[in-house]
Amino acid sequence: MISRDEEATLADASESQFAVHHLEEVTEPIDPRISPVDRPSQRQLDEPLVRQLSDYVHAHHNPHKEQTSTSTEKQPPSEDEVLYIEFEKGDPRDPINFTRRRKWAITLPATFFTFLSAAAASTYAMGWDSMIVDLNCTRFQATVGLSLFALGFSVIPLVSASFSEEFGRHPLYVITSIVFGLMHMTVALSKNIQTVHIARFLAGAFGSTGSTMVGGTIADIWLPYERGLPMAIFSVAAIGGTGLGPVAAGWVEMNPHLRWRWIQWIHLILTGTLTVAILVFMRETRSAVLLTRLAKKMRKDSGDLRYRARVEDERASLKTLIYISCTRPLYLLFTEPVVASFSIWVGFAWGILYVLIESITPVFKTLHNFNTGQTGTVFVTFFIGSLMGIGSDRFQEILYRKNVGTRGPEARLYHAMLGGIVFPAAMFIYAWCTFPDVHWISLVIAITLFIWACFGIYLTVFTYLADCYGPFASSALAGQSLCRNLAGMAFPLFTQQMYDKLSYKWANTLFALIATIMIPIPFVLFKWGPKIRERSKFASQVMHAQKS
Repeated sequence: MISRDEEATLADASESQFAVHHLEEVTEPIDPRISPVDRPSQRQLDEPLVRQLSDYVHAHHNPHKEQTSTSTEKQPPSEDEVLYIEFEKGDPRDPINFTRRRKWAITLPATFFTFLSAAAASTYAMGWDSMIVDLNCTRFQATVGLSLFALGFSVIPLVSASFSEEFGRHPLYVITSIVFGLMHMTVALSKNIQTVHIARFLAGAFGSTGSTMVGGTIADIWLPYERGLPMAIFSVAAIGGTGLGPVAAGWVEMNPHLRWRWIQWIHLILTGTLTVAILVFMRETRSAVLLTRLAKKMRKDSGDLRYRARVEDERASLKTLIYISCTRPLYLLFTEPVVASFSIWVGFAWGILYVLIESITPVFKTLHNFNTGQTGTVFVTFFIGSLMGIGSDRFQEILYRKNVGTRGPEARLYHAMLGGIVFPAAMFIYAWCTFPDVHWISLVIAITLFIWACFGIYLTVFTYLADCYGPFASSALAGQSLCRNLAGMAFPLFTQQMYDKLSYKWANTLFALIATIMIPIPFVLFKWGPKIRERSKFASQVMHAQKS
C-alpha cells in the first residue's frame, strides 16, 4: 500500500516533463564512494528489498550460485544506456519549490517534535525525588535514565538519518513519533527502575528524529538564504524546550496527586498531538526519494528501463545500500574536518548543558534553599537565553546576506565566533558565583549567558553543515549528534562526583578553561573553510552542484 505522498507524486508524473540527462550532465550528488561499476543493473532497480534479502541469504548457502549470478547479472549499464531524470527548474513537485504555506506546514510540526524530544531529556530529572521513593532506587540509578536517553539519541541516528535520505523522511517521522509516545507510557507505568532505563533508552532512540532529521528537512525545502528563521525556530525548540519542560515539570512534581508519573503522561498527550499533526500536515521532502518513485513509474509505464533517479545508483544491492546508509555519518565524522571540529565543539557544549540539567537542582537547593518548583523555574533561563539567541541571530542574518556572495557558507559563522567567546566567560561567572553569600541572580545570569552562547553554537552547526553538505546534511548532522549526545550521556555520570571532589567553583572553572581552548574553531573555519571543503569528497560535490 502506497502513502498519500506517493499517490500525489505518481499522479503528477505524467503532467509535466522532466529534465533527462546523461551521467556527465547530472547535478544531483550521490555518495562519492559509489563508483560507476557499482551502479545497479536494470533488473536490480525494481527488485524488492525483501527479494534481495532472500537472494542474499540463499547465496550464502550456495556460494557457487552467488558466483554465477554475480558474473551474469552484475554488469552495470554503460553511461549511454542510462537516462537520469531530474526536476525542471521551478517544478512545483520539487520540495524546494513548495509554497511558503506548505513549507511552514512541514517545518512547524517538525520543530514541535524537536521541542518535545528536548523537553523529554530534562523533565525526567525533575521527577527524581518521587521516583526514588516510588521505585526504591538510588539517585545514581535515576541519573542513569538521563544518560541512557542521551545514548539512544546518539546511536540510532547513525542509521535512521541515512535511511531517511534513501527511503524518505515522512515514514520515519510517523513511526518514530508513535514509538516515542509509547515509551513515555512505558515509563509512566513502570514498576521498577530497570523498566524505566529500557524505556528511556528507546525514547531517546526514537526521539532523536526530532533533532537530527529536522535539520535535513529544513535543508530540503528552504533555500540557503531562507533558512535563517526556520533554523532559529528549530534551535529555540531544541534548547528552549530543554528549559521550558522543567519549568512545568517542577510544579507537577510538587503536586502530591501527580508526581513523576504524570510528567510522562503529559508528554504522551503532547506526543499524540504531534503524531496527528505529522499525518495531517507533513509531506515527503527528500527530492531524491520523489524522483525515485517517478522513475519507477516511468519504467513501468513506458517499458524503457533506462530511466532512473541519480540516487538509485546507491542501491546496487541490499549489501551496498546498508553499507552506504549505516556508515555515511561515521565516515563524515572521521574524514571531514568541518564535521569533526564542529562535532567536538558542540559535543563539549552539550555535555555542559547536561551538567546544568543535573546540577541546577542541588546547587539552588543546597546553596539557596529553593524548593522543587522554584528550582524548575530556574530552567526558564534556557528559554530566555534562546530568545536572546534569536535576537542576535537577526544580526547574523544581516551579515550573512551581506557577505554570502564573497564568503559562501562561512558567512554563517559570525554567531558562532561570538558564542565561542561568551561560552567560557559564562562558565567562569557560574564557577565563581557558587557561594551561599553570592545572590542567586548571578547564577541565573551566568546560565542565561551560557544558553545564549550554546544557542549560537548549536544554530551555526546546523545551518553551516546544511549549507556545506546539502543532500548529505542529515548524515553530517547525525555524525555531530553522536558526539553531542555521547557527551550528554557521559557528563551526568561523573558530574556529582566531580563537584564533590573539586567543589562547584573549581569543577566549573575546569570546564571554562576547556571551553577557552576551543575558541579558535569557528575562526579557523571562517578563514580556511572554503579550502578545506574543496578537498572534501562530499562537500566539494555540493559546491560544484551549487555552481552549476
